[in-house]
Amino acid sequence: MKELAQRTVGEIVAEDYRASQIFRSRGMDFCCGGKKTLSSVCEAKNIELDEVLGELNLLQDLETEQHNFNDWNLDFLVDYIVQNHHNFVRKMLPELNFYAEKVARVHGSNHPELIEIFDKVKKLSYELIDHLEKEEEDLFPQIKDLVQLQKIGSVKESLLDILESEHEQAGELMAEIESLTDNFTPPEGACASYRVLFQNLEGFQKDLHKHVHLENNILFPKAMQLEARMN
Repeated sequence: MKELAQRTVGEIVAEDYRASQIFRSRGMDFCCGGKKTLSSVCEAKNIELDEVLGELNLLQDLETEQHNFNDWNLDFLVDYIVQNHHNFVRKMLPELNFYAEKVARVHGSNHPELIEIFDKVKKLSYELIDHLEKEEEDLFPQIKDLVQLQKIGSVKESLLDILESEHEQAGELMAEIESLTDNFTPPEGACASYRVLFQNLEGFQKDLHKHVHLENNILFPKAMQLEARMN
């Protein structure tokens, strides 16, 4: 086994999702940037590697119930992603747009960043809905064919590249929104709608991180490995 420092952050989180909290607290990207090694990420962000390694090692001594996504059958993982993450996106986007528009309309004159946040939420919504349809109508049926029917076919690598690129674009939009909201911190005296918007945006980002991690670091690589074994 590779030294932990030389493993990718995506691999580490795939084996123990609790590691995501350690990475997230330091602003380390484990989903779209999951292919980078732990040591390279720490070096790039000027983070003390030994401190991170110490916290990761402590996880070994802590027992907690958690899903071991890395061991799941791919067809079951596909269903889990659709039911828990795709459906969450479809449920939350209308609400995010409603509150982003309302808060921008009421408070945008005093807080012009709210207008920019609304624009980014609209762009994110359009791009994510198109992205979900690509996965559900094209990629996921291909994966289920490979798993359930043991059918010799192909998972289009070019499609995976497109989907990973779209994941990165969505992550960048959310990072820009996080910056515009000062890490989802409403100003003092903010109204209820203002606070609901920021709270929902923060929750949406956390779910998106897990969603993208499951696809980029577990589902996509394992689908390619399965295809390679069958062809």
